Amino acid sequence: MAKRLFVGSLPYSATSAQLEELFSSVGKVSSLTLITDKYSGQSKGFAFLEMSSDAEAEEVIKKFNNFEIDGRKIVINVARPKEDRPQYQSRGNYSGSDRSW
Repeated sequence: MAKRLFVGSLPYSATSAQLEELFSSVGKVSSLTLITDKYSGQSKGFAFLEMSSDAEAEEVIKKFNNFEIDGRKIVINVARPKEDRPQYQSRGNYSGSDRSW
């Protein structure tokens, strides 16, 4: 499997189609996921990218890291695995009804 890349500092106006067109100049884009806000649908300014080979992924990093899009220099590096986060645990009733003053 090819390296998964993190693409950050994207302008909020960037679209998946624009990014796919840009990165396809290096090779075949296997997948591109532009991260968006689930309520507004607006881009959060970062994406995850997979190219069809490790060599193409390395070429994307070399060619497009610090590349300027709409006045913003994007950052591209190898994505780290998602870290396990502790589950949120409630510590009791915060409504104030359990207090005895």
